[in-house]
Amino acid sequence: MTEHRDDGISVYGAVHLGYLAVQSRRLADWERFSALAIGMHTDRLDADTLRLRLDDRACRFLIRRGPAEDVTALGWHVDDHTTFDRILARVSDRGVPIQEGTAEESALRGVERLWRFPGPKGLATEIFTTPLSAGEPLRMLSSGWVTGEAGLGHVAITSREPEAMHAYYRTLFDSRLSDFIDENISGLRMKIRFLRVNERHHSIAIANIRGIRIDPVRTRVQHVNIQSATLEDMLAAYGRVTDLGFRMAWSVGQHTNDRELSFYCVTPSGFELEVGWNPVVVTPELDAAWTATTYRGISIWGHHTVAESPLDKLAQLRTAAARLRSPEITVPELTGSVGR
Repeated sequence: MTEHRDDGISVYGAVHLGYLAVQSRRLADWERFSALAIGMHTDRLDADTLRLRLDDRACRFLIRRGPAEDVTALGWHVDDHTTFDRILARVSDRGVPIQEGTAEESALRGVERLWRFPGPKGLATEIFTTPLSAGEPLRMLSSGWVTGEAGLGHVAITSREPEAMHAYYRTLFDSRLSDFIDENISGLRMKIRFLRVNERHHSIAIANIRGIRIDPVRTRVQHVNIQSATLEDMLAAYGRVTDLGFRMAWSVGQHTNDRELSFYCVTPSGFELEVGWNPVVVTPELDAAWTATTYRGISIWGHHTVAESPLDKLAQLRTAAARLRSPEITVPELTGSVGR
């Protein structure tokens, strides 16, 4: 592959996870889940569209009717037009196709303008510079969510090509490696790498099964994380999820690496939502002295699996077997020699 020279200026710190686009047929379940269980502001725009808010932004989750039952795009907020142009140049100079979003797509996402290009595992990457504020106050059960400079939260993705995915976000956003976790989950030896693009400990987590290239997760995204403003909010959401009959995946616990307290529940589309509180913030002082570490185990305490059935295990095996027939999407132009 031809080597391209960038200008050497890092965009680290100027990029923040802004929104997620989801496709689902279960809009009524999503409305009940987001508003009544998790406690997010939920707007039904029409029969085929939900928009979820966590703060003054017009959109943090866009859920549109469709068959995927999955996250389809990650939207990244870029601080300024100079950085935006720098990122687009990294993409276009490497021959990756770029598409401008339509006016309708931009309006639905609550941004003035967006550009879209391919991402790992078929997740579209969308970037924008100007988010729109909502014209009405928040109506939600939670007292608040932590966004701001840290962005929406994080996404975790299982991959058969973790090095290529890591290289994609390093090339695109100058991501930095926060740490690794080694863990045994349901008899599978997992290695998870955590990438940060701003003060949030990680905006992307990439998990792979060590020794064998399989992916047992049906959805492109394994889980999405959002951060409660208070411990009381997080625990109240846990209680509502249980009381309303939504499935809990992992009980309340505390992570080893970012020290976040959290629980994991299953969204109506099948990927998990992690609701957390009080993770480590990588301040400039911490960032300057940061050394990536490998932790043994995901949790200091808690995070016990909840009601995983033999049918769940069988579904994971079937998913892994089906994935063996086709290569994982890696966008090799943005992964250097690592891409396949």
